[in-house]
Amino acid sequence: MDVLYSLFAINNQRLDNIIQENTFTNTLNFVLITATDDILSVCDRVLDRFCLNLLPKIHNNVKSLILNSLSMEHILLAGDYPNLSELKIFNFNIKTALHYFTHESPFRHIFQRQITDLILVFENNFNKLSCTHYMTYVYGYIMKYFENLHHLSIQGSYPRYFPPLELCDLPLTTCYSSNLCKLSIRVLYYHDLLALLDGRLKQLNTLNVVIVQQECNSTNVYNVNLSHLKCFSLQYDCSYDAYDGEILPLLQRMSNIEVLNLNLIIGSPARFIDGKNIYDEILIHVPRLHTFNFCFLIFTLLNHSVQHLYKDDILQTFTNVIVKQVECMIKYRRYNGLKYHLFSLPFMFDNLQCIGNGFSNIIFNYVIRLVVDDDIPFEHEFFMRVACCFPLLKVLSISNSMPQSPILNSNDNQLHSTTIEYPYLISLCFSLAHCDYVEQFLNDKKTHLPRLTVLSLNKMNNENILVEFLQLNHTKQQSLIIYAD
Repeated sequence: MDVLYSLFAINNQRLDNIIQENTFTNTLNFVLITATDDILSVCDRVLDRFCLNLLPKIHNNVKSLILNSLSMEHILLAGDYPNLSELKIFNFNIKTALHYFTHESPFRHIFQRQITDLILVFENNFNKLSCTHYMTYVYGYIMKYFENLHHLSIQGSYPRYFPPLELCDLPLTTCYSSNLCKLSIRVLYYHDLLALLDGRLKQLNTLNVVIVQQECNSTNVYNVNLSHLKCFSLQYDCSYDAYDGEILPLLQRMSNIEVLNLNLIIGSPARFIDGKNIYDEILIHVPRLHTFNFCFLIFTLLNHSVQHLYKDDILQTFTNVIVKQVECMIKYRRYNGLKYHLFSLPFMFDNLQCIGNGFSNIIFNYVIRLVVDDDIPFEHEFFMRVACCFPLLKVLSISNSMPQSPILNSNDNQLHSTTIEYPYLISLCFSLAHCDYVEQFLNDKKTHLPRLTVLSLNKMNNENILVEFLQLNHTKQQSLIIYAD
């Protein structure tokens, strides 16, 4: 868009005609995303010039708009946009919906008749106390108001909050659509997922869903219809009862599924998952499946039948051609406890939970949220590996109560002289961490954090380190949000 703006300023009729062609004006982005993921509109001077001089000339060509809710009205009033079908709105909130998604809205015709693809990105400071149940009706109203909507995605700027969908015990007419084909959303409970699949979304073929909580007291029985579903993605932290009694039976009914993405955390006293389990319990039931990405994090206990678990033994159980590359990371815990990750390669998910010192040296190109957890100290070299293996990391949570080693050999000293940089890290949490890790990250001789904006500490963390960090980083004092629990 900057190029379009610059070229249009040149007084050349032929150049103006070229710029007005569809190639340059099909998609217009009026949103700036800062290095810390803050959402800004383009400056007023540029916006005014676009709305007065450019948009009235090219509005017929525009098929997709990316807007900030704060400047949305100004842009949409600049033209008729007869071919606009895709809309992405940043800084979305309830007021935006109540103000613009109405029968009195000047954009009613565009929204109701033209928009087929809608992406709503909630504002960063959305009020967590807002009623989730109320937001469900807002989501339902949007599905009804946009009459030709085929794709709806509800998003948020992690780690900020945005409300999940809650459909338990609500009528079938809530969140009903006869046109919606693709939906990406967070739901509160597993039963809310079942409600989405009970026929209220008659043409749904692609569903990407995150389940926020496990417990639900709903007594509803849902008549789940999976015949149209071809692509399904699920992220869920569940118990072994939920995996065996809910997730597996649901997956086994997806006979027409072609693409399946599972990111699951499973807690079980005696549940072991390997390639044979995955084939017998999932793959054999989905004959049309051609793409399968998964990450299982299993917490379980060793017993008399399984006294030790070996990585090679697990990997050898994967013989199905759908799953070509698999990695396994095993960590033994106290009291016969066992934690292991089992995931397909390349790793396709944006978050990874509870890795420790023994994590595999793989480049996780898509991971932006990471939790590191161990009962063995994390030394400087560990965080060097994290920075290398997670190049796009934005959110890091550290859980380790063990202090770092005070005695270093010559190699360790050389490593400690190396400053680690996390160029994209915006959020850092030490809520369950020893104060050594606060010093590790807030000491600028050890770690460089150019974009850090959110810092979470516990009362046991070293306040002197934080004060020194803020004194050395004066510019961060205005932007850094600090939480203490």
